Amino acid sequence: MTADALSDVLKTVRLTGATFFDVVAKAPWVAESIPREMLLPKILPGAEHLIAYHVLTEGRCFANIIGEEPITVEAGEVIVFTRGDPHVLSSSPGMRSDSVAAETLDAVTAGQLPFSINYGGDGPISAKVVCGFLACDARPFNPLLDNLPPVIKAGDPEDGDARWLGQFIRLATTESAEKRAGGEGVLAKLSELMFIEVIRRYLAELPPEQAGWLAGLRDPFVGKALSLMHARPQRAWTIEMLAKEVGLSRSVLAERFADLVGMPPMHYLAKWRMQIAAGLLSRGNTNIATVAAEIGYASEAAFSRAFKKMVGVPPSDWGRRT
Repeated sequence: MTADALSDVLKTVRLTGATFFDVVAKAPWVAESIPREMLLPKILPGAEHLIAYHVLTEGRCFANIIGEEPITVEAGEVIVFTRGDPHVLSSSPGMRSDSVAAETLDAVTAGQLPFSINYGGDGPISAKVVCGFLACDARPFNPLLDNLPPVIKAGDPEDGDARWLGQFIRLATTESAEKRAGGEGVLAKLSELMFIEVIRRYLAELPPEQAGWLAGLRDPFVGKALSLMHARPQRAWTIEMLAKEVGLSRSVLAERFADLVGMPPMHYLAKWRMQIAAGLLSRGNTNIATVAAEIGYASEAAFSRAFKKMVGVPPSDWGRRT
């Protein structure tokens, strides 16, 4: 049985959505992002990576990573900052503002979410935005994050986007407006689903010449090899075994995999095993020998050596750090 490698990665890196803001803005207005070091401990303590997204449910605005060119965002579109870079949303390009203070964030997250924020003056509403965040593990190996651009915009405002992304936008709008019991949890799960749909669209639109892990998923042979390794990471895979399973020669699969994914298949498997191990160790209730056996190592000592070589710290230290 093969596995869905994308779903496997998203599960293993603990993708978690939380902390929503419902923004009503009147021109002129500007809002800067919350620093990741302030927000991450409130979303997923111990996680290293922050993803921010903003769904424009009404009007129009501009969004950009600080220091880079603004991007126009229309109602019905979502913009995702995949690396949590400092960014700005505004009614006009080039505007700047102060970021949210720590005491403001504490007050916001202490109450029921989503928290409503008003920007601008007394004029007509120029934009409504649902802002959300996702957290995930970035180390020791997150092949998805390594292959995403810093900014992705998705959606089709002209036709209202009747597919899942459009449904997410409508549901997010409703949950934000009504603030019903359980709304925070609903929005958190919706944000995770939304992010997956954005990734699917990005994957579908990759040019044929694109390389990288996502391009490897799309390739029928490399994608199957990835799925096989994700389905049974503990198996003593060899390049010959994988080649036989996917229907290519050893040399052709090795070359094709390395060209697309950027590393040999066995190197990828070793790195992915360490990501699984890191997740198991982070739980704090699994001993090292059990982890070693679960990812295919014959002995605890061999696993410990491999983990320290690849991750930089012994397995016991990794478990204590989380």
